[in-house]
Formats: sequence, C-alpha cells, structure tokens
Amino acid sequence: MSAPNVALTGEELLAAVTDSMVAFHQRYHHRKPVSAKTLLLGDELLVCVLGGVYTDIEKTMIELQRAPTVKETRSAFQNAMEHRLIAAIERLSGREVLRFMSDHHVGPDIEIELFMLTPRNQLHRSVA
Repeated sequence: MSAPNVALTGEELLAAVTDSMVAFHQRYHHRKPVSAKTLLLGDELLVCVLGGVYTDIEKTMIELQRAPTVKETRSAFQNAMEHRLIAAIERLSGREVLRFMSDHHVGPDIEIELFMLTPRNQLHRSVA
C-alpha cells in the first residue's frame, strides 16, 4: 500500500487501517486474519478488531494448555513492533498516536489493536 498524500478520514481511513493491520499480520505471522474491522469511537479512539489470528502452531499450543505462553509471546512481539504500527496509523490519519494498546483473547480467537489519537482541536495549535 502506498502512502497517501493527504491524511485520510472517515470510511477511507477505516478501510486503510484495516488493510494495514491485515498486511502487518500477513507479513509477520505469515497468514491473514479470518476477519478484520476498524472502528473510530468518538474522534480519538481507533480500534481494529481481528478475528481468527492464531497460527497452526499457536492453536496447537493452546490445545496443549499453553495459552499463557501464546499470549506472552504475542504480547512481547506486539510491544517490540509497536513503533511500526504507530507509524502506519500516524501516516494514514495525519494524527499523532498518544497511546497504543494491544491484546489477544483465546476462545474466541480475537486480537484488538487500539490507538488513541491526538484530538483534532490540538492538531494545529502553535507553540507560543
């Protein structure tokens, strides 16, 4: 996906964020999630919900009662890659990401990527 010339908004932003998170998953986990959807809650909370995210190895580990290991490994990876996810959202939205949170759930198989964006009313403030 090429970088937009102008910050995206509305449905274009939501679609681009979903595409970006799916591409990230495909690149680093070598498979696409089964489902993906991005929502903007209010004007500052961007949430991407991915379903069916676990690899066959992770599913096997979960079946063998090793879900905490899967969650720990995924969380460590997301923390290490946080800067790349944030950079993608900032590029697409034209807004600073103030906070990023990521979590995973087993049964149902869900991953949530949450980005808290700079409020729009703070975007063009000049420093006095």
